[in-house]
Amino acid sequence: MRRTDRRILTFPAVQPCKEVSPVTLLTSLITICRDICSFRSKLFVTQRVNSREAIRQTEILLVLFEEIHERNLILSYSVIDCFVNLHFQFQKLQFLLEDCTREGARLFLLIKSSFIANEFCMIFRDFALALAFLPLDLIDITVEVKELVELVSKHSQTVEFKLEPEDGTTVDQLLSVLDQFEDRIEPSSTVIKAIFNHLNIKTWYACNMEVKFLNEEIGIESLSCDDKDYPLLSSLVGFMSYCRGVVFENLDYEKTEQRENNFSKEMIRCLNLNDLRCPISLELMTDPVTVSTGQTYDRSSIQKWLKAGNLICPTTTKKLTSTELVPNLTLQRIIQQFCSEYGISVSKSGNRSRDLSRTSVAGSEAYAGAMKFLSKFLSKKLRFGSVDEKNKAAFEIRLLSKSSIFNRTRLVKANTIPPLIDLLSSTNPFTQENAISALLKLSKEPTGRKVIIATGGLTPILELLKNGSRMEVRQIAAAIIFYLASVEEYRELIGEIPETIPSLLELVREGKLCGKTNSVLALFALALFSGNHGRILEAGTVPVLIDLLNPTDKEDLINDALAVLAKLATKAEGSVAILQASGIPIIMGYLRSLNSQTGKEYCVSILLSVCVNVGSEVIGVLAKDHLLMASLYSLLTEGTSPARNKARSLIKILHEFHEKSGYGLMSPTPLQERFVPVW
Repeated sequence: MRRTDRRILTFPAVQPCKEVSPVTLLTSLITICRDICSFRSKLFVTQRVNSREAIRQTEILLVLFEEIHERNLILSYSVIDCFVNLHFQFQKLQFLLEDCTREGARLFLLIKSSFIANEFCMIFRDFALALAFLPLDLIDITVEVKELVELVSKHSQTVEFKLEPEDGTTVDQLLSVLDQFEDRIEPSSTVIKAIFNHLNIKTWYACNMEVKFLNEEIGIESLSCDDKDYPLLSSLVGFMSYCRGVVFENLDYEKTEQRENNFSKEMIRCLNLNDLRCPISLELMTDPVTVSTGQTYDRSSIQKWLKAGNLICPTTTKKLTSTELVPNLTLQRIIQQFCSEYGISVSKSGNRSRDLSRTSVAGSEAYAGAMKFLSKFLSKKLRFGSVDEKNKAAFEIRLLSKSSIFNRTRLVKANTIPPLIDLLSSTNPFTQENAISALLKLSKEPTGRKVIIATGGLTPILELLKNGSRMEVRQIAAAIIFYLASVEEYRELIGEIPETIPSLLELVREGKLCGKTNSVLALFALALFSGNHGRILEAGTVPVLIDLLNPTDKEDLINDALAVLAKLATKAEGSVAILQASGIPIIMGYLRSLNSQTGKEYCVSILLSVCVNVGSEVIGVLAKDHLLMASLYSLLTEGTSPARNKARSLIKILHEFHEKSGYGLMSPTPLQERFVPVW
């Protein structure tokens, strides 16, 4: 089974200890060598000669190890010492061959051809050194095997592992193409096809896998604050993205992607959020790394642990044999998929914020040039292409604009939004979903939002919100409404359309978690304009939101619903609606039970507004709750500044009510000891 958690072109080989059992060492050598020999059937698109030579020499040494094992030969200390060194080098060779055959990394391996050839050279230089000191006379092996090993020993001292001519030529072609992009010259399709023929990349899916891998490498560099390869990686992403959109006419992603997504969803449904928390911080991991004991922690947490002088594993209490932190890329992808599936927002670290902000500019001039030509190509296909070409162009825009501010800006400038809006009326559900998904990404840009409104995009988006062909389309439409309503001048325009708020509420009732969340956020954005409060209340929003406040819903969704209720409660009509929906006891319960300080602040804000707007009827109910005052005092010490101010105001109201009513506060300590001045 191939390793997936190790970063490519890193070789974390472990030197066997000198006291290792000869039988164990020999068994492990045979296993590793057999694994290396199995690579003979693998496809090497680069390093063909070097890999073949490495495998050939390994096959000969495997004969030596197997004969020793089969005949149970006794090994001297000097022989074991040589075998320990060989074991270390075989591990590195195994890693190197794994990388050379890695799917989706062919372009990266091509550009690193010189480095990889040098790695082969260094590994076999150390092989030659170990074999030179191997005392074959002390091993009772057959003459034939001895001659073979001697031949390998001599050959390893003279063999050359170097950049292969075909790889070198293709690297030169690739660098020439990148230079042309940098100079804003569109490269020849003949040269591009020659590069792809050498790399054996024949389909859109294979090209997309290359883009995914390169973006993962950029993400890893960002997390490790190592940017030395960032411009080169960005140039390669630009090249492959251009080729994915321009060279490959047919999409072949549906079946493969569907199979992968089905597997991922089944796996994710078996997980619990606690499985993905760091054992140290108890927070959801954003950059999981594995230590020498096999335990995984969030990078920032384990780094603090190590810097404090701790050299044991926090979970197992075993001594760490190394302080190396290996990125757990598999778990990182699982966490990202888990959060996407359940609508959980991962707190963004400084590195992630930095990574997002730097996408506002092109990672390199070659990347900028590639995006310029690709954006124009896609815009043209959206307008004049066939039905299939329009669908593919929409899907490419959906991918390109997913996580790059620069790409969104370039695509908006290329005037892709109007034809995407036209595609919203398509009867093909895939085309419809691709178009609205692309618009969602572009609506995150201020200019994109302006163009959507200016070109009449609001009407078809609202139509899909209400009658989209699939639930996914409807929830994406709700997300676009949220982004459009985040612009102050559009809130009244969107809110006064009769279908908007009822359609959002219908999605809150019927939608999946993502659809519910998007709709509630859109309602919150609309509620920021006070003129929309009446429309929101008339649609029956408050009872629907109160129904969301149950323990089975995710805490983020509960917080969002409380935020809308807090905004509506600022008006007397909203406070009355909350009271009539029997929401006060529920909100008081969440004030005590929520872990989120933000959610508690919304609860206090609602209770304060209802007390101010409704009066003694509600205040009397709150005053009878013996646990409320404890929750409010807790906020005075643990809450944010706004939360503390609201808690003080509510405490003051409750104190004044008790004083006027002649009742004492039911608290475990005297009033004068617990009273906190309001002003």
